[in-house]
Amino acid sequence: MRNLVKYVGIGLFVFGLAACDNSEKTAPAKEGEAQSAEAGKTVSLLDGKLNFSLPADMTDQSGKVGTQANNMHVYSDATGQKAIIVIVGDSTDEALDVLAKRLEEQQRTRDPQLQVVTNKAVDVKGQTLQQFDSIISARGQTAWSSVILGKVDGKLLTMQITLPADDQQKAQRDAESIINTLTVQ
Repeated sequence: MRNLVKYVGIGLFVFGLAACDNSEKTAPAKEGEAQSAEAGKTVSLLDGKLNFSLPADMTDQSGKVGTQANNMHVYSDATGQKAIIVIVGDSTDEALDVLAKRLEEQQRTRDPQLQVVTNKAVDVKGQTLQQFDSIISARGQTAWSSVILGKVDGKLLTMQITLPADDQQKAQRDAESIINTLTVQ
């Protein structure tokens, strides 16, 4: 669990760095460009046991975040404000709802303004996973965070989707469109 918290902390750190970025924001999407994640590239990890569609504006940044860990994969857009972090952790016998509750407690200590939207078990194509959605704050910026917890070969799988929450409903829809492409075997 300590590793899970550490990696989610890394995700929040990435979000914090994006919040500090003084680069110009990208232009708003033109009509028809705001497509679901299906428009992007399919990502296959863990020898095909985890698959999802990456939005077209996101690319693999795994080698650029200063970690040599081969169990962490990072995808983001050019601004770094949209990110997907996938972590394969250690084996665990703890229930996913217990891990999600602990994750909530850890996030709440870092962000007293944390707004929990969802913390529930979800069925993703026959696999039971835990979905923890929240609105997080860092350096005056807010972001939508969807964390999916699951187990693959007995190891804890964590997928965190972080999106700007200027429009909370759009961020939630965009995160759901990525989650809807997820398959775990």
